[in-house]
Amino acid sequence: MFSVSTFSIVACDLKAQAWGVAVASKFPAVGAVVPWAKAKAGAVATQAFANTSFGPRGLELMASGLSAEETLQKLLAHDRERDHRQVGLVDAKGKAASFTGKSCSEWAGSLIGPGYAIQGNILAGSQVIQQMEHAFLDAKGELPERLFAALEAGSNAGGDRRGRQSAAITVVKPKAGYGGYNDRWVDYRVDDNLQPVARLGELLELHRLYFGKSPKSQRVRLEGEVVKEIQQIMKSLGYYSPTSSEYDDATREAFRAFIDNENFEERANPDAGWIDRPVLEYLLKKLG
Repeated sequence: MFSVSTFSIVACDLKAQAWGVAVASKFPAVGAVVPWAKAKAGAVATQAFANTSFGPRGLELMASGLSAEETLQKLLAHDRERDHRQVGLVDAKGKAASFTGKSCSEWAGSLIGPGYAIQGNILAGSQVIQQMEHAFLDAKGELPERLFAALEAGSNAGGDRRGRQSAAITVVKPKAGYGGYNDRWVDYRVDDNLQPVARLGELLELHRLYFGKSPKSQRVRLEGEVVKEIQQIMKSLGYYSPTSSEYDDATREAFRAFIDNENFEERANPDAGWIDRPVLEYLLKKLG
């Protein structure tokens, strides 16, 4: 049995009805072990000599109405290896609980507050979870951004004292998954990387780019120099050969195919002739 020596934050945003976990470790594929979450039930992080049954069992118990603390006590009650466990929970009402077994390797400990539980073992020191708490409470934006801010702060404060290898973030809310068919709002893993937290941040940026929405004021008309730049990109990629610098029928159909292939169909409208500015800037940087 290997020790999942790591630092994590379990938290919720009750107003948004979102629950999530962010975690990092000097351990491969930490996202396959530590984070568990279910909309309207809660979230769990199970680590150290992790008992992975704590994830689904904890969510089931909290979904039945038990609080995070009641759930924690039931999970530990008959666990012969409880002294080697570390676990954090946040329930459906935002109550938090955390446990660090007395045999977890130093530095090990946790912090809890309204709507969050932060814990870690084999850390550079107590400053890791303290900085995570400060970052989470100070961060702006939605729950994924706040969880990542905490994880990044923990990493910058020393994180796992053995080094870096993997990181993950899981956030759920009702019908937030692709097409609205499940609750998986954000679910990204970096399984083996020299800078896993930084790479996780890049993946979150891509998530916002592909699945975010811009206000109408951020829509850019396909005209003038903009359409010329897009035409040049599409020509270089073999979509078509433009015969004018106008947004004509041929350009519109090539643009439709281009946007579909790049998976930005939700962030541009070929018929209306516009594209969201963040996507335009990304395409020009990547392909221009």
